[in-house]
Amino acid sequence: MSDRTPFRRLSLRRSQNTHRQSRFSQVTALALLVTAALTSVAQAQDTAKPVLHGRHWVALTGKPLAASAGAMMFARGGNAIDAACAMLGATSTMWDVLSWGGETQALIYNPNTGKVIGINALGVAPTGATPEFFRERGMVYPPEYGPLAAVTPGTPGGLMVMLAEYGRLSLAEVLAPSMEMAEGYPIEASQADNIERRRDILSQWPDSKRVFLPNLDENNLEQRAAPYPGDVFKQPDLLATLQKLVDAEAQALAAGKSRKEAIYAAYERFYRGDIATEIVRANREHGGLFTESDLADWQVHIEEPVSTRYKDVDVYKLTTWVQGPAMLQALNILEDIDLKGMGYNSANYIHTLYQAMNLAFADRDFYYGDPYFPPEEPVEGLLSKAYAKQRRGLIDPHKNNPETRPGDPYPFQGEKNPFKELLDAWTPIPPTTDAEGTDGFQQAGLMSHDERFIAGTTSIQAADADGWVISVTPSGGWIPAFVAGNTGVGLSQRMQSFVLDPRINPYNVVEAGKRPRATLTPSMALRDGKPIMAFSVQGGDSQDQNLLQFFLNVLEFDMNVQQAAEAHNITSYQMQSSFGAHQSEPGRLAITRQIPPYTRDRLKAMGYDVEVVDRTYSPITAILIDPERGTFQGGASDYGDDYGLAW
Repeated sequence: MSDRTPFRRLSLRRSQNTHRQSRFSQVTALALLVTAALTSVAQAQDTAKPVLHGRHWVALTGKPLAASAGAMMFARGGNAIDAACAMLGATSTMWDVLSWGGETQALIYNPNTGKVIGINALGVAPTGATPEFFRERGMVYPPEYGPLAAVTPGTPGGLMVMLAEYGRLSLAEVLAPSMEMAEGYPIEASQADNIERRRDILSQWPDSKRVFLPNLDENNLEQRAAPYPGDVFKQPDLLATLQKLVDAEAQALAAGKSRKEAIYAAYERFYRGDIATEIVRANREHGGLFTESDLADWQVHIEEPVSTRYKDVDVYKLTTWVQGPAMLQALNILEDIDLKGMGYNSANYIHTLYQAMNLAFADRDFYYGDPYFPPEEPVEGLLSKAYAKQRRGLIDPHKNNPETRPGDPYPFQGEKNPFKELLDAWTPIPPTTDAEGTDGFQQAGLMSHDERFIAGTTSIQAADADGWVISVTPSGGWIPAFVAGNTGVGLSQRMQSFVLDPRINPYNVVEAGKRPRATLTPSMALRDGKPIMAFSVQGGDSQDQNLLQFFLNVLEFDMNVQQAAEAHNITSYQMQSSFGAHQSEPGRLAITRQIPPYTRDRLKAMGYDVEVVDRTYSPITAILIDPERGTFQGGASDYGDDYGLAW
């Protein structure tokens, strides 16, 4: 078949036959077996969206308009990095669950060096951000929204560093689609309605109100304040800010600077010039802590990612300043288990995945933090195969363990745990009501725990025939965002991912200049040193759960990229949320109606609180690279607007 996966050369029909036989082997009634098997085959073959096929390039992201921005860069002669930067700018301009003041991170395969590199463009806590500062204001965690929720902007710096170091085009060319959209674009119903739902929060900040609520009538509060679907949404302040960046580049070029130097001149203007001054002024005027030195001293890190080998595939993630290594830990735990023999989404398979994820995420909750600040995270131990074997031995094949705890990876890197007392006393955070939240916005019931659990982020994937591959998961500054003065830039809300109490996580306690441990997690897979897949997903704590299942769908169950992206995933809520009150819900398991009643009953008997939903949140985008044909396959979940273009 034309859509076979590059991971295996089994035909799709053969893999589906094996899949359906194993999945329903426990159903004893022959009629039910036949019916369910036929249904499974039909679902496995049919997808809501077709696989995208390309020979020269492919560009995928959270909005079709933004994917078009990536295609424009390829048409100009740009590479995958240029395309990704254009898509990043466009999605930020569209407020696609992020904005220009948010954070960016990426994995890039550089064909000139044969290496995967990481881009760390996550903002940092500002001067004066201490546990005592927030406790004195009655907070258990930093707030969810507003000036005090903001870390320094990272997306502009991340975009410009990626473009300068690895792209081909100018900043003016890459920002052209974003600038045209800032002049005005027809806003979609989903975003327009989202703004209207958040109007009470947005109206508290003058510049946010001005940007987002053009129809607000103070004398008629029953009238819609947000744009109507299809209205041309204009952002003149943001357009002026982007023009300043392009002007800085042009002035540097006119002065004889190189392409790279000119892009960095724009970087300087954003972080050390008039744009930074206005961001700081607006933030402080409304109670924030930003200083000009916070922006001037911040930097993008080009760094080594971490990886593990699952069978014959090397899987890459960013390190412990995000949750990505948790997926690598889960793969290490699962590697020696016959997952395919259990049957796709059987009770045993779901149970095993749930337990492996919980073990990995328990370690995330205690050990992950900013690697540029002490103490040093025990990455070597966390990712060791011997440690994974020890953790695997904790899985009870017959029942859920609601008391899964972080382990001790230090002996597996020849060291003693410096936080053994905290580890021994560690307990998960129990569920709370919204009224017990950490700040006024939470107490107002702005977002439920479930909304926080999957909040934020978009995904970007691009690849080209020259070998450049990039996976990005940008986020931050989602609506309701605090807009910083006349810059049109919405600031991040990532401060809420810090903790104030080292008993929860001694590596992630808030400190000025420190990055919070974020959920954002681009992914890349290589075989024999060559990229075969780039994949990421929107969401919060559900991200690496979805990506783990996507990866196994392709590798273990022979799905093509679109089938794997559309497959219905399970969601565990047993790990601690990275948002809001950081609560944990042991045993809570969300599954879809595709899981048959027999399997649901088995899971309940294993001790799960089974929640049947129409769809779990898993808007995945992914590229599979077929080395035999020299072509690309692109896929995007049928959840939401994610899609792409290929040529």
